[in-house]
Amino acid sequence: MLQAELHCHSSLSYDGRDPVDLLLGQAKAVGLDALAVTDHDEIDASITAAKRAPDYGLIGIPGMEVTSEAGHVLALGIEELVPPGLPFDETLDRIRAQGGIAVIPHPFQKSRHGVAAHITSKQLAGADAIEVYNSRLLTGRSNRRAERFAAAHNCPMTAGSDAHIAEMVGQAVTEIDAEEPSVDAILDAVRDGRTSVMGKRTPWRISFRQFGGGVLRRVKRALLYPF
Repeated sequence: MLQAELHCHSSLSYDGRDPVDLLLGQAKAVGLDALAVTDHDEIDASITAAKRAPDYGLIGIPGMEVTSEAGHVLALGIEELVPPGLPFDETLDRIRAQGGIAVIPHPFQKSRHGVAAHITSKQLAGADAIEVYNSRLLTGRSNRRAERFAAAHNCPMTAGSDAHIAEMVGQAVTEIDAEEPSVDAILDAVRDGRTSVMGKRTPWRISFRQFGGGVLRRVKRALLYPF
């Protein structure tokens, strides 16, 4: 079993703080096997992290968090940027065309660009996996709803810390029953649902700090991408 962080952000992300080496160092320190840096509508830092990951004894999974027309989609295993603002189904098609997988993060959190309010249940169930535990939670209600949905529709499940500072990498972990320690094997295992999730809440004071640190960057991005 491999333990992977599949959702975190670097300083390239509009609301992230730390460079990829700090994220990689934290992942190594907490005993993870794999890390995906998933910046908002950016991929360069994730490519860099994937290349440097072996220096930390890690598997680096390139990817990004795409702002589709409906909301956020994690694109894992891609190396070319998927542009923001595309329809949900086209976003998934673009990800899969690169051999990647589309994971839907915090689908029922409308305030954080969850897609569920803007697509059908059939579309949501058609993703490659659903993030059912996101550590940046207040009550946990949205996580529980995501888990119930995934279970009812037989969707593979993942977890992610959604860390915007290095210290929070590894707060939520996806355990992956991969056939070998490689990116392709990890993606295949997630597609097949050979995963389990575990995690703990990001402390509220840190959640508020992460939010506050990204306010100006969020405003700037909203002016660039008003969808």
